[in-house]
Amino acid sequence: MSATLNGRALTIFRNSRGEAAPSFTASDAKKEFGRVLDETLSAGVVTITKHETIKAVMLSVDEYERLTRPRSPQLDALSAEFDAMFERMQEPGQAARVHAAMSASPAELGKAAVNAARKRQR
Repeated sequence: MSATLNGRALTIFRNSRGEAAPSFTASDAKKEFGRVLDETLSAGVVTITKHETIKAVMLSVDEYERLTRPRSPQLDALSAEFDAMFERMQEPGQAARVHAAMSASPAELGKAAVNAARKRQR
């Protein structure tokens, strides 16, 4: 997303809550570092501009950790689910089942979906 400052396009950085990040000029950031730090801790992210262009982004530790946190548990779970599904697809008779599903009419697919949903409810 972008906005303009004195007719020039600026990128709007947002924190993890979707709020626009506060912005400081490099001069103000230098003079008022304590206030910039407080804003960073409060908002999670602050932008620093120089000559009306964003040159730096300052993150709180919480925001940094959120961005760099490994996402492997989700990826590992998806990989395991895919591997299990792939193994089931290799079992004898699966090719015939896939062919039957691909050539089924909409009514037959609907009936199969209803039956599968009923099995899951049990």
